[in-house]
Amino acid sequence: MNIYAIIILAAIALDFILELVSESLNLKALKKQLPSEFEGVYDEETYSRSQEYTKIRTRFGFITSIFDLVVLLTFWFSGGFNWLDQLVRSWGFGELVTGLLFIVLLMLAKSILSLPFSIYSTFVIEERFGFNKTTPKTFISDLLKGLLLGAVIGLPLLAGILAFFMFTGEWAWLFAWLAVTFFTLVMQYVAPTWIMPLFNTFTPLEDGELRAAIEDYTAKVNFPLQGLFVIDGSKRSSKSNAFFTGFGKNKRVALYDTLIENHTIPELVAVLAHEIGHYKKKHIIKGMLISIVHTGVLFFLLSIFLHSEGLFDAFYMQEMSVYAGLIFFGMLYAPIEMILSIFMQMSSRKHEYEADAYAAETTGNAADMISTLKKLSKDNLSNLTPHPFYVFLNYSHPPVLQRIEALKSK
Repeated sequence: MNIYAIIILAAIALDFILELVSESLNLKALKKQLPSEFEGVYDEETYSRSQEYTKIRTRFGFITSIFDLVVLLTFWFSGGFNWLDQLVRSWGFGELVTGLLFIVLLMLAKSILSLPFSIYSTFVIEERFGFNKTTPKTFISDLLKGLLLGAVIGLPLLAGILAFFMFTGEWAWLFAWLAVTFFTLVMQYVAPTWIMPLFNTFTPLEDGELRAAIEDYTAKVNFPLQGLFVIDGSKRSSKSNAFFTGFGKNKRVALYDTLIENHTIPELVAVLAHEIGHYKKKHIIKGMLISIVHTGVLFFLLSIFLHSEGLFDAFYMQEMSVYAGLIFFGMLYAPIEMILSIFMQMSSRKHEYEADAYAAETTGNAADMISTLKKLSKDNLSNLTPHPFYVFLNYSHPPVLQRIEALKSK
């Protein structure tokens, strides 16, 4: 076992231990007494169900993690990567096609192994707590559409990255970075119009009191309302949400039908104000710029380690290749990715506070945003008392009680 294997194993072990510790602390942080802030929102039964939901999801996630870990280590130390590499090489295709087959087969195997867990999560756990609205037909349709999109969009991008590193020499990382950046920017325009509607129906919000209230607000904050849609989220789940996506003429603000059903017009305007706040505060652009820089650093480091013989020896490979190196570097890079993700979560939580503040300031009423957060927490059976360490590692949004406290201070 060489230094590369030791680093990768240490990263895997650290990630697993941190997950175990944070989830254990999170379960211990569950409190029997309902926080006073939510009195009159949660009844005793609903609060009890929210805690049970947290417990079951946590335990299920832990079982999934153990399974993934055992499969990875078994495949690794039984020489599975080399076996698959020799198999696809024996088919006699060129290096690029061989690389695509190697990576696609690994991804398909991972997807197949995770499928039973996805089915159980959707049709047992989510069903038990009244969230699941997904039919077997929709579930299968989503899988097939995902595979089709992967073939039509993902494969050409992957082929391009492999080709750059196979054939363009020392500047391959730069070409790959530019290509992925271009692809990312194009997808910001394409996804809202062509990809998202493959999975959900986007219906323009009809004229009426809600649309009038929203148009009054957007005019007040000088936000060009180019697309306001209702998304049929209820076809998959009873949980509520809203999101903002796209740029330019393809910007879309989407409100889940479940959100509209369960909230008042002032609350819905507050939700929209929060989403517009992300746009006004340039959170989306900042996030994209960080992602672009991160991708450049990733490809640069990949170019350094891609031809390291020790990295391939760590996985018992007989032959070196760009495509296998891409997979192995991803595992070697995991400790850096873990650290970066923590900072990204911190940035995301800061952005959520800023968007909340923007909504409160521009609507002139923090109470509507607070009421919305309380209802969403109840409808989604959110954990009201997560442990700070679990939040630090996993939360992209601040805990709801902290968001409410911040809003009340405005």
